[in-house]
Amino acid sequence: MNYTHVHTPLQIGRTTIKNRIFRPAHATILGKGGMSDALIAYHEARARGGAGLSIVEVGSVHPTSPLAIDLWKAELEPGYRKLGDMGRKYDMKIFQQLWHAGHHGMPKDGSPPWGVSATPSVEVGIVPLEMTKSMIAEIIEAYATAARRMEAWGIDGVDVHCAHGYLPGQFLSANTNLREDEYGGATVEERSRFVIELMEAVRSAVSRDFVVGVRLAPDLTVNGVDEDQNLAIALMLEERGLTDYINVSVGNYNSYTKMVGGMHEPVGYELPTSIPITRKVKLPTMVVGRFRTLEECDQVIRAGDGDMVGLVRAMIADPDLVTKSLAGKAEEVRPCIGCNQACVAQVSTEHGHLECTVNPGNGHELYRGDALLAPAAEPKKVLVVGGGPAGLEAARVAALRGHKVTLAEASPVLGGTLRAAAKAPTRHGMVDIATWLEAEVFRLGVEVQLSTYMDADDVTASGAEAVIVATGSFPRMDGLQHSHPGQPIRNFNRRNVISAFDLFMQPPADLGKTAVVIDDVGHYEGLAAAEQLIAAGLSVTYVTRLRMFAQLAQAPLMVEPFLTRMRGKPFDYLIRHRAVEFTENEVLVSPTHFTDDADVRRLPADTVVFVSANQPNRELYASISDRNTDTRIVGDANSPRFLQVAIREGHLAGASI
Repeated sequence: MNYTHVHTPLQIGRTTIKNRIFRPAHATILGKGGMSDALIAYHEARARGGAGLSIVEVGSVHPTSPLAIDLWKAELEPGYRKLGDMGRKYDMKIFQQLWHAGHHGMPKDGSPPWGVSATPSVEVGIVPLEMTKSMIAEIIEAYATAARRMEAWGIDGVDVHCAHGYLPGQFLSANTNLREDEYGGATVEERSRFVIELMEAVRSAVSRDFVVGVRLAPDLTVNGVDEDQNLAIALMLEERGLTDYINVSVGNYNSYTKMVGGMHEPVGYELPTSIPITRKVKLPTMVVGRFRTLEECDQVIRAGDGDMVGLVRAMIADPDLVTKSLAGKAEEVRPCIGCNQACVAQVSTEHGHLECTVNPGNGHELYRGDALLAPAAEPKKVLVVGGGPAGLEAARVAALRGHKVTLAEASPVLGGTLRAAAKAPTRHGMVDIATWLEAEVFRLGVEVQLSTYMDADDVTASGAEAVIVATGSFPRMDGLQHSHPGQPIRNFNRRNVISAFDLFMQPPADLGKTAVVIDDVGHYEGLAAAEQLIAAGLSVTYVTRLRMFAQLAQAPLMVEPFLTRMRGKPFDYLIRHRAVEFTENEVLVSPTHFTDDADVRRLPADTVVFVSANQPNRELYASISDRNTDTRIVGDANSPRFLQVAIREGHLAGASI
């Protein structure tokens, strides 16, 4: 494919972007308040990979809203000059997003956040200080100062963030703007005063050669900014000549799961929101919506549905997506699976920063990843035992470095537990990375031996100089629950008790009419099992010992979409409960805060699915680790954890030989 449309330059203001691919601003937390070498290296990888424009994550304009990058600090200048020089080296334009969180802010001195009105944030929950007119003027000047600095420091433009329910969006929304002065009002035109004054100040602070853009989004909440109001705001800004482009997104923190749609969302799911703006305004529009390939982006441009298309997660998974695709190697692009595990979830943790489930080098560009792999000083004969994600990545990386690699897999297919995970409703994307890894090991000349069980003698007979054990794990079906480890479930070993793996790979012929899912882990496996059973026509009760429903699936934004799909379905759930006994067609459960069988409830269950932490399969490793061969163990065989860790350990093992 020649990608004619997406590879066409675009004029924004007085600046020419070399192609139609942009990277919307998104949190990395790599800057740690500034412009670090790690953050520059992150953007450089995408510049080298062919992006035409990268918008740097939210830069806070004022100390009342600190976060990833504190733009009020003059000491950031050297880092920004280095960033700008890097962009010019690759002809990738760089814009800085300007941001204030409003009532979402958490000032470091412990003072309350500043807000439009005294309405608490759904995220922070603190009643903010209602901004006075002098506060408003101070914030507007802070935006202008930040823009002025960006131009002086060699950046190409600014993206003023008026979306997602941050401070400008709080002025625009009737839900958060309860003011009775000139900054409030019954109409969105009246509530737009702050945004117009803000954009006027930013536009006046910089030259016409410097790009000024705006990001807008409907709230997707009752009484919030709707699509018609969003369009009206865009037209007002265009009419006044205050913006060079419109960057369109969706949602706020009351509709957070729509802001970063997971694998359950279709490609281009945000286009119905952005297309009306694209059709009405004369300015270039930037559109987003879980696009994964250059072909999908080209289709958007060809259809006239946007002027630039955003690739965030797709270029997190593979920074070289554009260059590979343009070189006719689209099949070599590592796919984003939309899991939101290491990108969205991880940046929300206290000490986390952006990584990637499928790309171990993401967020570590200074010292890890495919771009830094060096040829092996002494190519060796390497044996990888196990063809799941850890083993496949280990084999791929070892082969990339020039080793002669053999991969032995006991089953007739590659992919390991990913094959089971991909059978779950809405989780089909999980197989994409397995398919890619399989294609890559064959492309790189790995000798793949399927249906090949290896014991210690087989390993010795192989003559391998280095061995990587990636034998995976298996369901732990012993009835133990972490909340009460000394009280295993009574009558656990019944024929109607199965693992989630069995449910997806070899389900019983007759599941009955009712089921209970006992989830001792709290990630997506239990939800997937419940949804699979409901799809099969059963009524399901989900039971977990944890204090929160699907606790580990909350941060990746999986829970609300799941519960939405359960609306009207025969589904119920109990938290802070454990199973105490199984009978022929019932599960007896009790609150976890009791050590005895108090307040027992009896739940109907023709089928019981028990979800627990898997047991590592370390038998082969134990039998060969004391031999002279250079041996490593990776993935679930080492310790069952997330897919992200399995792939990372495989990568590091392949890189270390």
